[in-house]
Amino acid sequence: MKNDPYKKAGVDIKAGNDLVYKIKKDVASTFDKNVFGNIGSFSGFYCLPKGYNDPVLVACTDGVGTKVSLAQKNSSLGTIGQDLVAMCVNDMITSGAKPLFFLDYFASSKLDVAETTKVIKGIAKACKKSNCSLIGGETAEMPNHYKGKNFDLAGFSVGVVEKKLIIDSSKVKENNIIIGIESSGAHSNGYSLINKLIKVSRLTKSEKEKLIKLALKPTHLYTNVILDLIKKVNVKSIANITGGGLTENIPRSIPEALSSQIYLDSWKIPPFFVSIQKLGKIQISDMLRIFNCGIGMTVVIEPKDLDATFKVLSKHKFKGFMIGKVINKSSSEITFL
Repeated sequence: MKNDPYKKAGVDIKAGNDLVYKIKKDVASTFDKNVFGNIGSFSGFYCLPKGYNDPVLVACTDGVGTKVSLAQKNSSLGTIGQDLVAMCVNDMITSGAKPLFFLDYFASSKLDVAETTKVIKGIAKACKKSNCSLIGGETAEMPNHYKGKNFDLAGFSVGVVEKKLIIDSSKVKENNIIIGIESSGAHSNGYSLINKLIKVSRLTKSEKEKLIKLALKPTHLYTNVILDLIKKVNVKSIANITGGGLTENIPRSIPEALSSQIYLDSWKIPPFFVSIQKLGKIQISDMLRIFNCGIGMTVVIEPKDLDATFKVLSKHKFKGFMIGKVINKSSSEITFL
């Protein structure tokens, strides 16, 4: 339309329609038999799966923070969608819930169809990996709110769990052991600090490129390994190691009457975190409070289930470590040795 007043104000309706056309097949490829309705409807529709006696719906929402800035600046948007899905479904599975469907929110100053297509294709791909249907989303152009080519992402996921099978910390006992499951890197937390250190560092160009490549590794999707594990092992509690690092997230999976003891020599902190610590001259106590330091998820189990747990992790190609145990309440919620 010539002289389109809305386009002159900064909102391009045609670009939005072009985007829907480009992502339609990818979105539809995530649908399972419980999805009905068409892409472009005002709402997404999903039938509650059969086989549950007392189903409880579980909902999560999250974003990827300033990892978006690093990805956009380095033209690496193909996997930021996996980060978004992972941040939501990894929280959800800590309760033992199975993700059912996902929705995304993409907001920018000006819609770049090519960039946005890469992001949403990445979201769809991650949803398929997690057996989760992408049933809707919102794309917003806000030219007077975001500056330049900046954009932001948010995700929303809903899952289901049998009420009597909800995992919380109520069954955790003294002398239960804590298993750490490897992370892929920083996942999607601590990037305001990472971005700052990369910017002010005196690294060579090749050193900086190597560090950025490691920083942009997509967040692990733990859905399949955790859902398999809870079928075969009596998992007492689970923690997703996100903002707050090991220091703040492990205690969330331990009852108030107990504490956790973590052995720092039980796994090797990956080189990426060692580099970040060195660049920022960061104390280990701060590293543990900001980053996952190589442990993306923890599960609390009984000692007798150790071998069975490692067998499941190996089947899904994840490394696991016996990183600690549950102890009587001490002066601190968590102690690092």
